[in-house]
Amino acid sequence: MTVLTELAPFTYHVLILMVVLIIKSLVSHFIAHEPLRFFQFYCLQLGNKVNNSKNGTQHQTIAGLLALLVTLVPIVIILWLFADFIAVDYLWQGLLLYLALGSLNLGQVNIGIAQALVAKQNYLAKQTLKPLLLRETDQLSSVGLSKAAIEMHLLRSLQQIYVVSFLFIIVGPLAALSYRLMLEMHYCWNTKLGRYKHFGFYSQLFIQLIQWLPSRLMALLILLSTVGQGSLLFWRLTRGHFFKLNNNFFIAVHAFSLTVRLGGVAMYQGEKLRKAAFNDLGKQPEPRDIINASRKINFTIYSSLFLLVLSALCWQLVTSS
Repeated sequence: MTVLTELAPFTYHVLILMVVLIIKSLVSHFIAHEPLRFFQFYCLQLGNKVNNSKNGTQHQTIAGLLALLVTLVPIVIILWLFADFIAVDYLWQGLLLYLALGSLNLGQVNIGIAQALVAKQNYLAKQTLKPLLLRETDQLSSVGLSKAAIEMHLLRSLQQIYVVSFLFIIVGPLAALSYRLMLEMHYCWNTKLGRYKHFGFYSQLFIQLIQWLPSRLMALLILLSTVGQGSLLFWRLTRGHFFKLNNNFFIAVHAFSLTVRLGGVAMYQGEKLRKAAFNDLGKQPEPRDIINASRKINFTIYSSLFLLVLSALCWQLVTSS
């Protein structure tokens, strides 16, 4: 299309992102689907085949790195070469972005969980959450389920929507899809699981490096939304986590903005893992806090998109004049 070719590259990518987000949102609203399900199955089978817990820690770590490279590099090369044969560039970029983006109906899922908890249907809430979490849900109380639902929505929105969109705009569709494939490897070979403690080291490291900057941007937007409500205090209480290579700063900011406790002990395959706890003086999460968390996440995503579209329009006007 002639009109699209006249757009600046930045504006072009922003337009594709907005269109794909709308399409993905509509599809996710009516159909619960996961385009990368077969890749998840492949990662699980590869982990079972390659990872041997009887080997030394260094051997397991190297095996995890090789498994990641052997899986990812051929896919990237094939897609990169195949792009030269695509006549309609925006359709190809849109397809890669669509595959890279996660589900956009997590807010609906969490509303259903909150309603189930209010109705004392804890079993229904557990079954709804179980496919979306690595931790065990069978022994969670209403408070634990509320906390798990909030953290699930926070991290999945960051990792599968915000970071993917950030990479698409800054680097391109192939980088966004490559990151998402690596993220699926990280999910399957998570170091919180005893058998993947060393095997999943590099997949976790690469994911933490990639999402460090986008997670800080998203957290800072949440801080800005609390101006006049203790934002400076929240910053002083959380800035110690800012430069750490994990999601502690991101979760801590949300914990203080929601005035609830997040983090703490979680159960993984029958073993308790003590994680960092945030806002110990806050109240325990309730079903209504799940809704509030969803609203804050939506605010962050929508405000980011608004700023992105505004920047694209300004950039287009500057380049056209």
